[in-house]
Amino acid sequence: MSTRIESESVVSLSGQAVNIRGESVILLCASLFYFRIPPELWQERLQQVREAGYNCIDVYFPWNFHELQEGTWEFTGMRDADRFLQLASEAGLWVIARPGPYICSEWDGGSLPAYLYAKEPALRIRDNDPAFLQHVARWYAQILPILHRHEVTNGGSVIFVQLENELDFYDCSDPAGYMAALRDMAATHGLTVPLIACAGQGGLVQASGLTEGIVPTCNFYPNDRDPDFEHKVLHYREVLHRLGLPLLVTETNRSHYLLRRLLSAGAKLLGPYLQASGTNFGFTNATNNWGKPLAFLTSDYDFGGMISPEGHLREEVKEAKLLSRLIRAYGRAIAESEPDSESKWSVAGEKEGVFGPYVLRLKGGGELIFVTNGEERSKQISLHHEDASQASSTGTLTLAASRSLALPAMVPLSNWGVPGHLVSSTAELYMAEQQKDGVVLAFHKEGDNAEIILSVDVANNPMTEGMQVIHREGQLILQLSGAETALCRFELKEGQRCTVIVTSRLNALRTEAIYLDGSITITEDPPVSNEPDPAPAALDWRFVARKGWKAPIQAATAQTKGAKAEFLERLGVYRGYAWYEAETNWDADKHQMHGFLVRQASDVVSLYADGTYLGTFTPGGASMFVPASGREAKKLQARVEIWGHSNFDDLRLPALRLPSLKGFKGIATITAVHNITSNWRVHPKVDRSWQDTLTQPDEALWPVVSFGSWLSADYPSQMIFRRTYIPGAGGDSWTLHFQNFQGYARLWVNGIDVGLIHPLDPFIDLKPFVTPGQELLLEVYLERTMGHHTGQVLVYEGLEASAYTIMAAEEAELKAAADQEIANATPLELPLTLTSGEAGWLFASIPNSAQGKGWRVRAAGSGLKLTVFMEERIVGRLWLPGGEGRPMMTGGSADSFYLPGPWFQAGQAQLSIFLEAVDEQDAGTLEKLEFISV
Repeated sequence: MSTRIESESVVSLSGQAVNIRGESVILLCASLFYFRIPPELWQERLQQVREAGYNCIDVYFPWNFHELQEGTWEFTGMRDADRFLQLASEAGLWVIARPGPYICSEWDGGSLPAYLYAKEPALRIRDNDPAFLQHVARWYAQILPILHRHEVTNGGSVIFVQLENELDFYDCSDPAGYMAALRDMAATHGLTVPLIACAGQGGLVQASGLTEGIVPTCNFYPNDRDPDFEHKVLHYREVLHRLGLPLLVTETNRSHYLLRRLLSAGAKLLGPYLQASGTNFGFTNATNNWGKPLAFLTSDYDFGGMISPEGHLREEVKEAKLLSRLIRAYGRAIAESEPDSESKWSVAGEKEGVFGPYVLRLKGGGELIFVTNGEERSKQISLHHEDASQASSTGTLTLAASRSLALPAMVPLSNWGVPGHLVSSTAELYMAEQQKDGVVLAFHKEGDNAEIILSVDVANNPMTEGMQVIHREGQLILQLSGAETALCRFELKEGQRCTVIVTSRLNALRTEAIYLDGSITITEDPPVSNEPDPAPAALDWRFVARKGWKAPIQAATAQTKGAKAEFLERLGVYRGYAWYEAETNWDADKHQMHGFLVRQASDVVSLYADGTYLGTFTPGGASMFVPASGREAKKLQARVEIWGHSNFDDLRLPALRLPSLKGFKGIATITAVHNITSNWRVHPKVDRSWQDTLTQPDEALWPVVSFGSWLSADYPSQMIFRRTYIPGAGGDSWTLHFQNFQGYARLWVNGIDVGLIHPLDPFIDLKPFVTPGQELLLEVYLERTMGHHTGQVLVYEGLEASAYTIMAAEEAELKAAADQEIANATPLELPLTLTSGEAGWLFASIPNSAQGKGWRVRAAGSGLKLTVFMEERIVGRLWLPGGEGRPMMTGGSADSFYLPGPWFQAGQAQLSIFLEAVDEQDAGTLEKLEFISV
């Protein structure tokens, strides 16, 4: 790899710095996603980031947000990426553009269009597969010319383009070849800025292939108080430095406490993920593995960053301003600094739980000493240097709880245009400005005391307020005790004036300007109103009930009377709802009824038999058995919702794999359940190559036990279990179920390797091996460790449903259904109760808030799913507590949605809420909707 990356776009990288247009910079970069923010608020949100002191944003460009159907592209309105980039440039923000093709971002499928998953033969997504890359090339042909227009070379502000995203989390067979192919596509479209590739778990090779022309970067998500975090970061900084590259941290946690720790280890890009929160509008939510393992991402997308989805500034904004001012104060000196791996500084005093010191050698001389308090109580410490010729020690300082400080030592004052040195300080320098014929240095302290030592030649006695000055061997020692704010003004022999201000950290967080006369402009916190905007007056709610299993007439026909069920993506359905209906082929005169086996089902499946509700399930792509003894059913119905394709690849559940399909593979009516847990023959001494090494072929001598019950002193125990089974006649479905199984096991049927038995999807279709009435030989290789249960072994026999009709509705079709249903709606007052399995529409006209900024609406109730339309758009999908099928909801608020002020027309908006009662045990209840003004 080249030891230096330069671009025609005047962005250059070296082991020491990022240089843009001849200036070395520390990039303080906030994630800000146009696709999660109303376009009317883009400019406001960008300005908020800029005013917080950030000089850069990173932004994903989701492929499937711009290509809703294969070959149909959309770049207008909320999808106007060109306009967003123009606004970012006008706001004075550099841009790190991240066009994927895969972006993760807790977004539907990580932005990969779902039609890719249905291709035959199957594509090797996120890999060096020519067929997959052909599709990527079509996407790049749309998005890269837009990015090229906004590169810094062309007068824009795009400084990096990231290819792919955290590829080291994915089992890519050829990362070097894949990344080289993406790089070459970027070159074809004229990109000249550095191309980067981020590693999600530290796999620089796996993430970038160390491909020529691609800069590896790091994403770090530690515990903010990990005492060894800097050591890890310094390792990666050194690895990249040997390649002639800076450490760029493209993603990390949102606390500026952690960002300071990254800065101390030499990071040149500080990229806290999701400092500006947003909303997953429409059907853009993802599913992923943040649960046990399944989780559904909420419509609210908010990890607690400094700007809320509505645009509220949180307290962390003040920390952002403080850090950004510190970085600006040191300028080039810190932008080109390097970590000192052989620092001789140490901490004395209450050093338990104190991380550091970590030292940056500043360009031009001097050091910044970082010390971090990892505990919840303040510490009294001091810093000491082994070399007495240096500033050998500091006075005692207060290191507040959960605080990280950067303290100067021997820093040349020439950084700010005057002679002398800042020898040491127990207060942090947070602002430094040259003004007219002098310089102002502003420090903030913790506690009551502070000491600052300057090596300067003064022309007269300093003027002070609130501090004492001691002259000692050519040094000024400024000591402050008790005063909230103090200052010292003096003139140097060369004629320049110098002012030192020391104030409290609280004042530093609110400082807007400093002046040579020692004054400070402080921004007061706005008064907190105890009386928010009044909620809307009593709303005229109207409601219409509908059968939960029945598709609206506006739904599109995806399949008519098909012999078998199809996954939705194979029918061109990539998001929204689908309604399946099929014939059971069950005859009460010939068959018993035990229940239904649903194969490979996801995401949300509400099952009905002849219109009778059986429950709502989220099996995560696994199969499931739904008991229904004593029922009669000629028809089966299922309402299926695609909550979202996984944004991550996790083998623990089928639906957590990136190319997983939605809907289900089929349903069988189960007419017999056979428990075959007993009478297995066991060979207790084998290994994974047992077929080649089996030493006791006489099965008559094998013990006969229940499956998995052989006791062994081996750890893990390894054994083979064998048993025969004779499939019954009169059906066309046979499924083996290892119920409650844990451990590692592999199945053979009649000597054919069927594969691993998955603990979270322990169903095996035996139909390919069955001739009714003929014996099957089942063989299971089992590895068992302490605490693992093997459960029971069941065989389900039954009848496959057939004649499937599948209807589908995306956002537009659902809203069309709402528009028709509103005419049949009747007035009601909340609370509202729906019987289990019932659905309906709830309507009201909503006024905008008094300030015109909209509402946060909080739902109280249980056992309900809500799909909320504001006019034509889905603004929220909620699943209130209740029902065994409810998965973990994560990513933001699970019980509220945001109504953006700009989306009200003439001060009003139509609210249409699709309600589904999804608790099979209890009725669904909507107690109230609380409107909170933004």
